[in-house]
Amino acid sequence: MELKKRVLLGMSGGTDSSVAAILLQDAGYEVVGVTFRFYEKDGNTDYLDDARELCRRLGIQHIISDQRELFQSTIIDYFISEYMSGHTPVPCTLCNNRLKWPLLRQIADEMGIYHLATGHYVRKQKIDGFWHIANGADEDKNQSFFLWGLPQDILERMLLPMGELTKQRVREIAEERGFTKAAHKKDSLGVCFCPMDYRTFLRDRVSAESIQRGQFVDTDGNFIAWHEGYPFYTIGQRRGLGIDLNKAVFVKDIVPSENRVVLGDLRSLERSEMRLKEWNIINPAQLLERDDVVVKIRYRKQENRCSVTLLPDNTLLVSLHEPLTAIAPGQAAAFYRGDVVLGGGIIMEE
Repeated sequence: MELKKRVLLGMSGGTDSSVAAILLQDAGYEVVGVTFRFYEKDGNTDYLDDARELCRRLGIQHIISDQRELFQSTIIDYFISEYMSGHTPVPCTLCNNRLKWPLLRQIADEMGIYHLATGHYVRKQKIDGFWHIANGADEDKNQSFFLWGLPQDILERMLLPMGELTKQRVREIAEERGFTKAAHKKDSLGVCFCPMDYRTFLRDRVSAESIQRGQFVDTDGNFIAWHEGYPFYTIGQRRGLGIDLNKAVFVKDIVPSENRVVLGDLRSLERSEMRLKEWNIINPAQLLERDDVVVKIRYRKQENRCSVTLLPDNTLLVSLHEPLTAIAPGQAAAFYRGDVVLGGGIIMEE
């Protein structure tokens, strides 16, 4: 492999990866752009044309990798299955850790390219001989929460040109370099294959019998009202329940086998521990049995100090220093010390 000068860049056709290509080329790298075909709503392939045209203008090689079948089986089928199991899926975390970055590595290996790059707003840092993802400079765009599952052999090879930049500056760079379309592209919102309403997405993809009207009940099992089907609710949800009880109630539990959704007050949702499966720990000495670790179960909020223990059944026990609400099976939990990601895992049912 050519260790110094070649880099395979994941290019979505959007602002961030376009500017990443510009910056990497400015830094002296021979950039090869790859655009993955993961999901195309209504057959729209404009993003392919945008990525291809940018590569043409920069004079760099561009390839297209059709991974729609793999995306369907790895991400979309999982997404549907999790909701039908009463869980809260994390498709962006799964896509980054199990699909996007591993595919970049695979294609780079086939082409004899060492470095891998994307337009993620993150940095990386080496601590005690281990590479870690660290928060990007732009707090509003920081994407470190989604990358806790990457192995060392990917982290070592990553180039992250967006890490020190704000989104505003990235747009300015695109404008300054004459890439006006890229400079003014809108940011993507939510999950790429159903950016707004996952309920409609589910209805279109599962049988009508799978989603039926059921009961809202209180924590004692007493009937409160009718709901539209348990997959349409998530742990911690308050809005969109379609009921008015003159008090705030939240989804506390989901029982798929009985098509029941349990409601309670916020305090009833508090938990002092959780267990994680499918975890990844960068360096056990930096995480396990420490009392200065922070856990996040949301992209932008709910940070809490915790201690983490590896159990005999190979799950992680996360003991929270203060109770957290809305801990939902299927969600991701990411561990930090300061700006540095220490690892993470998937929350299990109680």
